[in-house]
Amino acid sequence: MAGKIVVLGTGGTIAGKAAAPGDNLGYTAAQLGVQDLLAAIPALAGLPIATEQVAQLDSKDMGPTAWRDLALRCAHWLAQPDLRGIVITHGTDTLEETAFFLQALLAPAKPVVVTCAMRPATALAPDGPQNLVDAIAVAQAPGARGVVAVCAGVIHGAREVRKVHPYRLDAFSSGDAGPLGHIEDGLLRIEGNWPAERASHAQAAMEKIASGAPWPRVEIVTSHAGAGGALVEALIQQGVDGLVVAATGNGSVHRELEAALLAAQAHGIRVVRSTRCEQGRVLPHRGDVLPHSDGLSPVKARIALLLELMAL
Repeated sequence: MAGKIVVLGTGGTIAGKAAAPGDNLGYTAAQLGVQDLLAAIPALAGLPIATEQVAQLDSKDMGPTAWRDLALRCAHWLAQPDLRGIVITHGTDTLEETAFFLQALLAPAKPVVVTCAMRPATALAPDGPQNLVDAIAVAQAPGARGVVAVCAGVIHGAREVRKVHPYRLDAFSSGDAGPLGHIEDGLLRIEGNWPAERASHAQAAMEKIASGAPWPRVEIVTSHAGAGGALVEALIQQGVDGLVVAATGNGSVHRELEAALLAAQAHGIRVVRSTRCEQGRVLPHRGDVLPHSDGLSPVKARIALLLELMAL
């Protein structure tokens, strides 16, 4: 299908460099520009690809400023009639958060493919080039839409994807839902549905973000053996706007922490329950006093609450 691909660079390990070849741990992320990444891949030569460096950071440091810039540039390019799709190079640490943020905010009718690497560009066998080639194949695929993540030949939907391993090349999973599909020698095998869900308040949130309005403060607290309420009480004093609790099991919360969260809720602070469990979701039942996250992980529940509060 005709149309150009736009590759937006944000840094990450895929753009990282180490002093010694083969050093896969002692590298510095975000050292190479996105044009350098593409120039090093002969297979991409001659393709209609435009590039733009939106940010240059280690994704552990991703935050509102970079998210705002990325959302605005995605919206700009998605409005161009000759665009086929967007690829975003990103670090792995917060890739799942950025993917979900963009899907909830934009729900693009064209593909926005977030890709990454677990090894720096200077590795003896870097994984970034193949991931980038695969991402561009997904961005060019007929019928592709929505925000997806591509890593190690696997396509993950933005809502489901999460990083589950700190080092191996296939570091991402979609949990119970399973991956959306796979890329095999440049060909796509699709087994799921392309993402389409958009937050109901996305337009209002986008207007606030574009205007430079301050972001709400939403924090994550964790329920664990011996958990207390002191942290929540401190956050209330600091004026926090929302809280997500990473609960145990099916949304259960230590009684002392729960008491503090209920006090926060009584103060008008939005509180949402997610679960620490890597798979599954909190199943609601009658008598719940703290609302559940509708299956979102703690970090994605935080983003959903951020956008909801932003829209107010």
